[in-house]
Amino acid sequence: MKGRVLFGPIVALCAWTGLHYSGLVNPILVPTPFSIVQALSNSVVDGILLRNFIATFVRVITGFTIAAVNGILLGVFLGYYEKIYNTVEVLIDFFRSLPATALFPLFMLFFGVGNLSKIMLIVFTCSLLVLVNTAYGVKNASVLRIMVAKSLHASRFQFLFKVILPDALPHVFAGLRVAVSLALILAVVSEMFFGTTAGLGHRILETQLLYKTSEMYAYIFVCGLLGYGLNKIVLHAEHRWVHWSGR
Repeated sequence: MKGRVLFGPIVALCAWTGLHYSGLVNPILVPTPFSIVQALSNSVVDGILLRNFIATFVRVITGFTIAAVNGILLGVFLGYYEKIYNTVEVLIDFFRSLPATALFPLFMLFFGVGNLSKIMLIVFTCSLLVLVNTAYGVKNASVLRIMVAKSLHASRFQFLFKVILPDALPHVFAGLRVAVSLALILAVVSEMFFGTTAGLGHRILETQLLYKTSEMYAYIFVCGLLGYGLNKIVLHAEHRWVHWSGR
């Protein structure tokens, strides 16, 4: 099993190395994996990687956590009271469909160019995503279980926490997995374009402008690892708390 997992990365590394020495592209644009690892280790030793990693990580986790709480609470409320959801559905779909990058200037005007604007952009965009998934899960709870709960005269509290939420949780976690990836994308892109002195996105753009391509690829690789790790954490939580899903 481990061999199968490692097969893809090994093939990718061999292809990357072959492309570097093939002469088909400028070697500066496609440095060897060894030079990328060397640049990554140098950044670790210098402390530059840790400083930029922490800056991005804090922005992503802060924005995602607030968005998850907001999205789940509002999603449960609006999904439970479907008539209220129908009155605001157009607004929700409009802002959810709006490209997040188009909101950069607006959030800069309201919250400045510091951390707050980046975090609030993550909160706003990811909250809508989690809200829609949660509301959908609540609205599409099992009709059979709802009928059984009503026949047993379950209280509103029991009806919500014993019937509605268990059915909605798979949809909630589907939204959370997409939202955590989106939070990282927004953090990195916003770090590239406004008011940032630390962050993986800022460092990627800076190394690109200075043609430090090995270091640029190293930071891109770290972004990929961070996204992969966050996604795995959410997936692990889903398997632990929604163990009945699909059974």
